[in-house]
Amino acid sequence: MTLDITLEDPRWVILPPLAQRAADAALRHFGLDPEECEISLLGCDDARISELNADFRGKPVPTNVLSWPSEDLAADAPGGTPLAPEPDFTGMIPLGDIAIAYDTCQREAEAAGKPMTDHVTHLIVHGVLHLLGYDHIRDEDATLMEGLEAEILGNLGLDNPYYTD
Repeated sequence: MTLDITLEDPRWVILPPLAQRAADAALRHFGLDPEECEISLLGCDDARISELNADFRGKPVPTNVLSWPSEDLAADAPGGTPLAPEPDFTGMIPLGDIAIAYDTCQREAEAAGKPMTDHVTHLIVHGVLHLLGYDHIRDEDATLMEGLEAEILGNLGLDNPYYTD
């Protein structure tokens, strides 16, 4: 897989191997060959993701992860399966871009009592699913997306992030 990682925040030393493993698992789950897919990933801090969130979503606040799919693959029907991505003229499948904020991820992991590595792995899977056309705005879509995340993370040996005791 072409995973182009830019680390703007030096605290993200853990990101490259986690991102590779998470993205690979998510893509393989859908029968996609990671070697044919392209994703750009930005590891940043809260200040930078706040700028991106303001520019692209009109929300000038930090968030954990943002995604920009190369194309809109979303299903029309609530809870429907998105379209499969297609290779471009080079034979590669450009999926899009993801940005992830260290500060927010760290706060969320600590608040949930989870290892940072598990939380980041979840958020990378979450971001890749967005690139593949999944979303969580409508209830039916959220249910589908959360189920897929739990299954992919389970295959990686991680707990369901939506299950609480």
